[in-house]
Order: sequence, then structure tokens, then C-alpha cells
Amino acid sequence: MSTTTTNTATVEIEKHHTQPTNLLYRISDHLHQARENRARHHEEEPVIVPSVGYGSAKDGWVRVIARALYKTELFEKVFNSLDSYQTSHETIRGWRSFTAIAISYAPITITVDGQQFKVNTDRGGVLDVKIAIDLEPGIHEVLLHTPGSTIARTTVYIVPPEQKIGVVSDIDDTVMVTALPRPVLAAWNSFVLNEHARTPTPGMSVLMDRIHREYPDAPFMYLSTGAWNIAPTLHRFLTRNAYPRGTFLLTDWGPTTDRWFRSGSAHKVNSLRRLAEEFPEMQWILIGDDGQRDPDVYSGFAVRYPQNVAAILIRNLTLGESVLASGRVWSDNQSKEISRGRLWLEANDGASFIKKLKGLGLLKSTKGEHNKY
Repeated sequence: MSTTTTNTATVEIEKHHTQPTNLLYRISDHLHQARENRARHHEEEPVIVPSVGYGSAKDGWVRVIARALYKTELFEKVFNSLDSYQTSHETIRGWRSFTAIAISYAPITITVDGQQFKVNTDRGGVLDVKIAIDLEPGIHEVLLHTPGSTIARTTVYIVPPEQKIGVVSDIDDTVMVTALPRPVLAAWNSFVLNEHARTPTPGMSVLMDRIHREYPDAPFMYLSTGAWNIAPTLHRFLTRNAYPRGTFLLTDWGPTTDRWFRSGSAHKVNSLRRLAEEFPEMQWILIGDDGQRDPDVYSGFAVRYPQNVAAILIRNLTLGESVLASGRVWSDNQSKEISRGRLWLEANDGASFIKKLKGLGLLKSTKGEHNKY
């Protein structure tokens, strides 16, 4: 079996000593280095916060996702809740996730199916690697370890070659109601709100479950512009509200070398392009809302990869939500034209989407299985 890995952190290490043009990035980098040095000096415990990954049985690879952090006192509560997969009603606010200190370029040992792979995290402590390995379809356990840490366990879901339908869903105002202006949405959800205070969108978990029962082998991807720091909170929210388990496709926090703010739209566009390249025969049910960029991002994907789109589901926000979200944004007329096609479905709730998916022939039976993840 092959043991090749693709690790974006390797390229970043080589670029680390080049002088970034963004002053805010340089300040952020110096502050992070100071916090990381202090954590090492105080011998803080390194931990790995894993996420569910995915892979292809046909092409023989898995994508492993996690973060390497120093476990600060405030972050310990978040970490322990993950470790126990808690479903209690204990309040854990999002800001605690940001008190942890990322371990830049941490050496990670990944063990899958008895094979070991040596990789590194990136500057933000994020591990996102693609490993060449042949695995049977289904769930496989992944073990992750960095020097000084306990072994972290997660899973990867290997998609069967015959599976041709997958699901990509936005999070804010799609699976949970936020009703906040976009400029403050990320900060509020990340730092203030806890998962108990988040309101699930009416009928959307039922919709997701119905799709999963129809396609029990379908991969589920939760695509958001949120930072990796909030993954533990999102995990608890989705679990508590009975959403199918899947892979989080989040982004890093903070400025880049040439931008003060990261582009949320670019993150979604790049993530969708990657999925189209990784699963060229897969058709995706794309789920989002009409608050701002989802219609443009999804329609743009449909223009570039029409063979990879099964349906586009756009949740119509209420009047109040729409005003706060500032409305749809289209990049060009070609993308806007997609909204007039038969695969473009709009509704206010999950129940209405179920009826429309039946009309497309994408939902038929009501029998199914447990989530494969």
C-alpha cells in the first residue's frame, strides 16, 4: 500500500521565514509566537482536537483533519466535553475555544489501519492532510499523536465507489438560525453564543435525516466560513439536534499574509472545487440560504461543474433575517441564470424542501439506515 501524504503545512513551513506584507499578520504572528513560547515554558499539555474525515475507496486516499493545541485552563472544559461526547445541558461558550494556543507546525503521527504517517500541522495548528492508503468502504478509526499528548481518536468515512449522491450544507442561517448582521455574525457565534442558545432552523434536521435515509452511504459536508476554533461547539449543536454526522470544512482564524480579513466566499469556492476534483462522479445536493453569498457560490459551482450538481436548495430567510443579512449578492448574470433552472429549489423550511426533492425524484422511500459516520 502507498504511504504518500499531501501536507499543505510543508509548503507553509518553507514560506514561514519570508516577510509577509500585511502588518496585522506580522503582529498576529509575533503575538502567537510569544503565547506558544510561554505555553512551552510552563509545560502546558499538548492535545489534539480531531474532526471527522473522509476518503475514497476507488482512488485510495483519506483526508485527515484535526488541530494541535496547548490545553489552557479555560480550554480544558471544551476539550473534556469533546472527549466524552457530552450531551448534557452544561453551558460552554464559544470564546473558550479561542483561549487555546495553537501548536505551529507540530509533528503529528497518524495511524490508520495499522499504518503510520508522519506529518505536520500548519501555522495555525490545523492538520489537513490527504494520505494515500487503500481502505474498504465504511468507517475506519484514526489515531493521532503529537509528542507529549495522549492519543486522540477520530474516524474517516470511506465513500463507496458506487455512491453518486453527496450533501454539502452551509451552517449559519441554514442549519441554525442566527438572525444577525453578517459583520458581527462570526464574532457572536464564535465568542459569545453557546450551542444551547443556538436555534435550529425549522425542519432542516428532518430534511437532512430524510436525505440520509434515502442515501445511507452519502457523505455529508458542513461547509462554513467559521473558524476551526468553533468546531467543538458546532459538533455538539449538530449532535444535540439530530443532524447527520459529517465532515466540517471550516477555515482558519485571523489575517493572511496579504489580507486583513480572510475571504469566506473564496473558502467555499475552493472547498467545492476540491470536492468536485476528489469525487468527479459525485453529484452534490447543495444546501444554503439567500442571506448573501450562498446563491452566488452554488450557482457559480453549477456553471463550472454542472455534472456535479444534483440540486441546489436555498432557504429563504424571513424579512427580518434578510434585512440583517444584507441580501443576495451575484457575481455575474451567468451565475444568476442558474436560479431559473429546474435544479434550483427555494423554500422556507425543511418540510417544503422534502416535497420539492420528491418532485425532482431525489427522495422516494422512507426506509433507511443509521448514519455511516
